Amino acid sequence: MQTSTIDSNEAAAIQAVRDSVAVCDRSHWGRIQVSDDDRIRFLHNQTTNNFQSLQPGQGCDTVFVTSTARTIDLTTAYVIEDSVLLLVSPSRRQQLIQLMDRYIFFSDKVQLKDVTEDTATFSLIGPGSDALIEKLGAGAIIGQPYASHQLFEDVRVAVGSGLATSGYTLILSSANREKLWEKIVEAGAVPMSDRVWEHLRIEQGRPAPDFELTEDYNPLEAGLWQTISFEKGCYIGQETIARLNTYKGVKQHLWGVRLSAPVEPGSVITVGEEKVGKLTSYTETEQGSFGLAYIRTKAGGEGLKVQVGESQGELINVPFVTHDYV
Repeated sequence: MQTSTIDSNEAAAIQAVRDSVAVCDRSHWGRIQVSDDDRIRFLHNQTTNNFQSLQPGQGCDTVFVTSTARTIDLTTAYVIEDSVLLLVSPSRRQQLIQLMDRYIFFSDKVQLKDVTEDTATFSLIGPGSDALIEKLGAGAIIGQPYASHQLFEDVRVAVGSGLATSGYTLILSSANREKLWEKIVEAGAVPMSDRVWEHLRIEQGRPAPDFELTEDYNPLEAGLWQTISFEKGCYIGQETIARLNTYKGVKQHLWGVRLSAPVEPGSVITVGEEKVGKLTSYTETEQGSFGLAYIRTKAGGEGLKVQVGESQGELINVPFVTHDYV
């Protein structure tokens, strides 16, 4: 199983996400700096979102896809005065650097630098995040749009926790990592483990590489509509994505599944004798067993009763994903 029963410390962190504020060390996530004169045009042509509409201090979520629009990674991009900083999934750092490097041609003014080891990333998650950000002296960022970011005493503070729960992402020098972590915990944040992050990302429906983001699925099926610009011009995978939207051709959608018993990811999902999908992630929640699954569009949606291995299941909406055509 991906996630086993949580312990008391993990339960406290989950409660803090709901009631106050938790802090998660995401320093093992990749950070890639894209710089030089053509950086915006380059990323605009490489990923699903509209970079040419962004100014320094703004940002967005965007998806790297293959030429046939299969998902590689969901990343968050922060546009800075002289570069763009990409926060990428831990397992996709090297792949994305190699992928982007392949598309930098002789005349392109684009520089890539892996700054993961030189930097650290924390996420503040929960309704008490604003108060903690105030304590850290970064209150000016409160109320700004998603992925907006500012530098406060060498710490880049960005709106958005990385999950569907409100919060902030902090990017800083690795040399200051321990000092800031202690300051945040002393200010009242409850430390949150990677296991709790995984639990929450499944519960909220954030798709992850090797589970929901694979070459079997495209970003529309993954429910990442908010990361896609249908107004911009050509980019890698654009023709396939545009066609799926225009002709309402999304054949399967990502759903949450409330389960009656534990089930292994990869289990086939059926309605009657018909195979309708596959379970991609699993965790235990206070309400019982829970998973994420891709379900064929024609089979139905929210409230659909399904069979998952030996378990009964019911499809529910999860807050990170959307199913609406543009």
